Amino acid sequence: MSEFVQVALENGVLNVTMTRQVKKNAITNAMYGALADALERAEADTSIRVVLFQGDGDSFTAGNDMADFAAMSRGQQGERHVVRFVANLAAATRPLVAAVQGNAVGIGTTMLLHCDLVYLAPNARLITPFVNIALVPEAGSTYLLPQRVGYARAYQMFALGEPVDAATAVSIGLANAVVPLDELRGRARASAEALAKRPFGSLQQTKALMRDVGEIKSHIDRESRIMAQRLVSAEAREAFAAFAEKRQPDFSKVAG
Repeated sequence: MSEFVQVALENGVLNVTMTRQVKKNAITNAMYGALADALERAEADTSIRVVLFQGDGDSFTAGNDMADFAAMSRGQQGERHVVRFVANLAAATRPLVAAVQGNAVGIGTTMLLHCDLVYLAPNARLITPFVNIALVPEAGSTYLLPQRVGYARAYQMFALGEPVDAATAVSIGLANAVVPLDELRGRARASAEALAKRPFGSLQQTKALMRDVGEIKSHIDRESRIMAQRLVSAEAREAFAAFAEKRQPDFSKVAG
């Protein structure tokens, strides 16, 4: 579905790589479709034991493509494949592993809350700037992030949108380890292959016991409804216009 998502199966591990380096792996609607397809393939294929996410270039992902956001705010986009991708993340029964370097913006951070093992390069920065662009968090993160790091820190991440560096992310439980950049993919790959050799049923049941999928899906649905409202708000239109015009948004005279 997208030339910017490469998928390859090796030794039971489905490698899913974002390759839109020229745009810092900003995710388009077509890319979301390809990511969603990869997760559906993993659920349907018993030879796939683990899914490994990674991004080429100097960033994991710059988050949702802003041009797509702007199109959605004008009602110009059809099926939103991000909805399917997020639903598939929540429902995934295979272990999900991520190797993250550079910026992981928006969905680049919230998708990590669904991953079972997360490895960060020293230059990784987790950024959740939803409020900065007049939107709300997604992917069940308003439920998962406070569970992981507590309300105070989660609110700070969402409301201020300040980057969380790799060492801090590990210390507050958002990732497993900081790994030298030249060893990052090797470490993530080794862990993924180790998981692929574990008893499949046992891993599935362990993950199911550790996640309340029903509660996660309920929060995803609530977030999606509010996100749809926010995308057509005057504040969002100002945010997207400011981005296109390369200026700071001015929300002081815009009704919420």
